[in-house]
Amino acid sequence: MDIELIVIILLMTTAVFFFFKGKRTKRLAFIDHYTFPSSLYQRINKKYPHLTQQDISLVFNALKDYFHICNLANNRMVAMPSQVVDVAWHEFILFTRNYENFCRKSLGKFLHHTPTEAMVAPTMAQTGIKRAWRLACAKEKINPQTPMRLPLLFAIDTQLNIPDGFKYSLDCKNPSSPNYGSGYCAGHIGCASGCTGDTGCSTTGSFFDGSCDSSSCGGGCGGD
Repeated sequence: MDIELIVIILLMTTAVFFFFKGKRTKRLAFIDHYTFPSSLYQRINKKYPHLTQQDISLVFNALKDYFHICNLANNRMVAMPSQVVDVAWHEFILFTRNYENFCRKSLGKFLHHTPTEAMVAPTMAQTGIKRAWRLACAKEKINPQTPMRLPLLFAIDTQLNIPDGFKYSLDCKNPSSPNYGSGYCAGHIGCASGCTGDTGCSTTGSFFDGSCDSSSCGGGCGGD
């Protein structure tokens, strides 16, 4: 092959790579700096009256985390692991124009909402929830297979004492754990007990390169 043609192909490939990388970076920055409609605070507080303004701000931070990982999931379904964040998402969708504009600028498409659903059993997770786990862990630079803490999306229902929330723990099978015998085991979401297949996600946090995803590990409320 002619050397000039090779150089042209390499230059074009590089240009395309940086174009899409820049586009994704711009979208993630839009999510980070987005201000949700102020009346959403009242709507969430009506559902969970024990939450403070600071608590609800944390809920919106977690919702931004969810939109982040949806942005990088390469059009694959990402489950929603939190009940309170799911409520915030649903209320946001009711602001039709705001939500459509947000989706266009942050995701390049409309992100549909589907009914929430937890793991099928405390130690059994479906594809969407495992994908959410790995992407959320990568964003917070947590090793998904040997986590020392839970990412916000998986911790917030317990942290805010959400009555109907999904409660996850690092080791719910440990008799000394306060969550022994209840909730869901995060360690099993991370395929610690025999998940097959390559996830393509480094444990050092490859979130921002968009390569962190799971093709074999799911389910729940999630966008597609």
